[in-house]
Amino acid sequence: MDIERAHIGRRIRELRKWRRMDQQAVAGLAGISTSYLSRIERGERPVTKRLVLERIAAALRVSPAELTPEIDLVTDDAGTETHSAMATLGDLLGGWWVGEVPDAPGRPLPQVLDELARFHAARNSGGAQAAGDYATQVATLAPLIRDLLVAAADPQLRREALPPLLTAYHVAGSISARLRIPGMPSLAADRMWQVAAELDDPVWHAVSQWGRALFLSGTNRARQYDLAVAVADQAPADRAETRGMANLTAALAAAARGDGDLAETHLAEAAAVAERLDSDTSPWPSGIMQFGRTNTAIHRVAISVELGHGARVAEYASSVRTDTISRGRQAAFWVDYGRGMLTERRTRDEGMAALLRAEQLAPQQVRTNVWAREAVTGLLGTGVRAARGRELRFLAWRMGIAPTG
Repeated sequence: MDIERAHIGRRIRELRKWRRMDQQAVAGLAGISTSYLSRIERGERPVTKRLVLERIAAALRVSPAELTPEIDLVTDDAGTETHSAMATLGDLLGGWWVGEVPDAPGRPLPQVLDELARFHAARNSGGAQAAGDYATQVATLAPLIRDLLVAAADPQLRREALPPLLTAYHVAGSISARLRIPGMPSLAADRMWQVAAELDDPVWHAVSQWGRALFLSGTNRARQYDLAVAVADQAPADRAETRGMANLTAALAAAARGDGDLAETHLAEAAAVAERLDSDTSPWPSGIMQFGRTNTAIHRVAISVELGHGARVAEYASSVRTDTISRGRQAAFWVDYGRGMLTERRTRDEGMAALLRAEQLAPQQVRTNVWAREAVTGLLGTGVRAARGRELRFLAWRMGIAPTG
């Protein structure tokens, strides 16, 4: 079965031929078998680990982002609005440095801070409340950033406006990373660094450096790991959340490089930090970290999948209290849990149910998730019993993954 625009294998084959490399050469450089690479290229095996994706990308001398198929968001009015909103946000991030004043006058700062607080609360809600789709979120976020830039240029308002501006930049980077907008996550991280420099505060400097490490992602795992470890070692102890999140970022970077022992070390350090907090999910800093016991457990599930533990993720998943964290983080947990359960035939139904639950929580996030798409693509090529088969085909259709033969 061929899956239109869905499997990474087609892009790998195109780039391999463009490089004039045979499968044996690419497989050897990536540390996988030629038969495995051949099945990936034919769409018979999904790519289920960051390690495999990034090694193949390195063998082809491209960014991992070059291997993931573009997702056509412009299939309805919501998709068109998302592109338009991201263009507006990109112009704002690229056109104005911290300290410069946008053309439009700003609204009163108390009004702006109240609206930003409600925006963060909606994004972090674990219940029925939600911040809306990406277009809605960006449409709310862009004018808030503009207003905060205006306030930050006022000497009397500067200290009050800068920390919320840093959190708003982080959200911009997070959304653009999920939508895979090239360059925008790094630009958002750069703006976070500028805010931290203006504040001249070690607490916010550490937050900005963690954001830099987080948004670096698969483009350079070794560098991501080094940056995250530096934050984990140097962040002020009075805001332990930053140290905890930096350890989680370092753990995922280590797992993506295939170093399970190092990943476990950083997970243990993050867990120790989380145990010292009063709640399962810390509200600091507003809207961006959600560090605590729940987030650490969610990362443990994700890292277990990366390390190839398969259905054993159920052991770690049992400790996750999803009700204490945002719908977006819940959806990420269910995607990773589903990926793990799908590796074995006996737990495949449970894995399918997990993907459906993730989609119910955050449909747009799941649709743009590379690993969710690969999991669905892989399922389409297997024998799934009739009832689940119908659910799977409808899920694939909603994600824009369509069988062509």
